Amino acid sequence: MESDKQGLAVASPVRQTGEESCYPVIIVTGLSGAGKSTALNVFEDLGFFCVDGLPVSLAPTIMELFSRENPKNFRGLALGMDLRQSDFAREWVGVRDKISQNRICLQIIYLESGCGILVRRYAETRRPHPLEGEGIGLEQALEKEKHLLEPLRNDAHLVLDTSDFSIHDLRRVLKEKWEYLDQAFAGIRVHLISFGFKYGMPSEADMVQDLRFLPNPFFEPELKSMSGKDSAVSDYVLGQHPGAAYLEKYKDFLGFILPLFQKEGRYRLTMAFGCTGGRHRSVAVVENVAAFLKNTGYLVSVEHRHCQLG
Repeated sequence: MESDKQGLAVASPVRQTGEESCYPVIIVTGLSGAGKSTALNVFEDLGFFCVDGLPVSLAPTIMELFSRENPKNFRGLALGMDLRQSDFAREWVGVRDKISQNRICLQIIYLESGCGILVRRYAETRRPHPLEGEGIGLEQALEKEKHLLEPLRNDAHLVLDTSDFSIHDLRRVLKEKWEYLDQAFAGIRVHLISFGFKYGMPSEADMVQDLRFLPNPFFEPELKSMSGKDSAVSDYVLGQHPGAAYLEKYKDFLGFILPLFQKEGRYRLTMAFGCTGGRHRSVAVVENVAAFLKNTGYLVSVEHRHCQLG
């Protein structure tokens, strides 16, 4: 285990035990209000199967089951644990020893924040702390939880103080510390939509490009029945000014903006391109942009929403 510049304990990922590969399992735990749910969402976006609120005694069972089944659709298993039972310390030691005997690559993330920060967060959400009850106020509940979770904090591979973190900060830090998980997904996912303005803009688009300034094949008899997927239409739209210049400048823009979105912690970006009917110009541009992004190494999906209507 090594310490980074922020003084955080960071464990290097281990995927093999001897010559035998092991299945990655992450336990996400810590003080209530410190960001466990957000952290689990990060790993869910990374392709992990996530289970929240799991009692410590059930951890070995679900780990062994998941490791044995080895589902192809998931990157690994992430468990959110609220380990607050009174005999937690005794149970965790036994569970930890049992896990270590199996073919499981276990990594533990422990999230914490200052007491004043947690009190403020609970005041904002107006939700009770799970350990609050008769004769026990919020601050006492936080101290009790901290004491109960101390054994797991001592075993954690990564301890994060989220006192000064926004949700986006926490996502970004987790991605940086577990960057190896992202590599299999080639970073940010880009979804491209072509559409026709006369049918309405896609509500889910993060960015919209209006392409109605480009030459319109609709008014060319030999091109009207074709779509932007046909090379003749694509050449007509993008093979001359201003289409060629626009495409070149837009590729430069994407080369600049996508790494910034990825650095910020975005997992997906939806970009919509519209023309009048959604059949010619928008389709041609989306096809060309998709090819460019795929060649650059991004994961790209394409949707021609109104191609058959325009």
